[in-house]
Amino acid sequence: MTSLTPMPSLQAFHSLLASLPGPDTAAITAVQAREAALLKPPGALGRLEELSAWLAAWQGRSPPAADRIGALVFAGSHGVAAQGVSAYPPAVTHEMIASFRQGWAAINQLCRAQGVDLDVIPLQPEQPTADFTVAPAMREDELLAALNVGFLAADRDLDLLCLGEMGIGNSTAAAALAHGLFHGLPQAWAGPGTGVDAERLAMKAAVVGRAVALHRPAATDALDLLRRLGGRELAAIAGAVVGARLRRVPVILDGYAATAAAAVLAVQAPGALDHCQVGHRSAEPGHTLLLQCLQMAPLLDFGMRLGEASGAVLAVAVVKAAVCCHLGMATFAEAGVSGPAEGA
Repeated sequence: MTSLTPMPSLQAFHSLLASLPGPDTAAITAVQAREAALLKPPGALGRLEELSAWLAAWQGRSPPAADRIGALVFAGSHGVAAQGVSAYPPAVTHEMIASFRQGWAAINQLCRAQGVDLDVIPLQPEQPTADFTVAPAMREDELLAALNVGFLAADRDLDLLCLGEMGIGNSTAAAALAHGLFHGLPQAWAGPGTGVDAERLAMKAAVVGRAVALHRPAATDALDLLRRLGGRELAAIAGAVVGARLRRVPVILDGYAATAAAAVLAVQAPGALDHCQVGHRSAEPGHTLLLQCLQMAPLLDFGMRLGEASGAVLAVAVVKAAVCCHLGMATFAEAGVSGPAEGA
């Protein structure tokens, strides 16, 4: 498969979104034919059967595989954090990057448990984006650079890619993006994030409302909203989603921030997330609303709100189970078991 090359312009990124490859229908047909012959009533494994077909469709082969799995965690800093929207100081972003590299964080343990290769990619964490309550978070060249970081990071031979983020203030950016894309009330999109109290949550919702009121009227499209209201790590997630699509690698998105970043693509180019699953429903209330807007059902609901691709990597176990059942089960004929009665 041809390697990816950097996108020279935002217009080139727009062009890619307009011409994304579709699913492999022959692979879907082959998976469905085997599922129909396996030792179980039709549809008895529910979403596990759907996941097998989804993997095959976007890997472009049957049977699907879930052996080579990677996780990318993009880290960036947000100028809006200066507004006091987080329970933790901005320095935690830098400190957590060091913890990831030492193998101390939750995502390191989850990747070990699931056999997932982890890469942590900082995006200028020493240089926060602009405070989007007063100016666009990024210039166009900064947006393009961040998109390319994610786009090129997805240029690898994998069966499955998990995407997540780290960045103090990014739940505020996610809420602003979701509010900008799908309207509603800012307080419906703003949640506790790292654990803010009621007073700070109200302030966070007000910040989201002010930012969207400032930028939505001037935004030219969904990608321009990402530039104005997002962050480098969120743009990198969007770039990685597109890069994975071109490399025929299915994607598991993490929680609220990762889904908000990917939602930009869904609004910009309907169908752009067809190769994606959402790993879990975040405890952030805005994530449930966002999933409803995107019509995407999460694989897990464990009350988590950590980020770090933690929910995406945890959901790898479900995908692996789907592949194991699809490949390992015998058919009725192989097992010598009678199939459904005629007319049943």
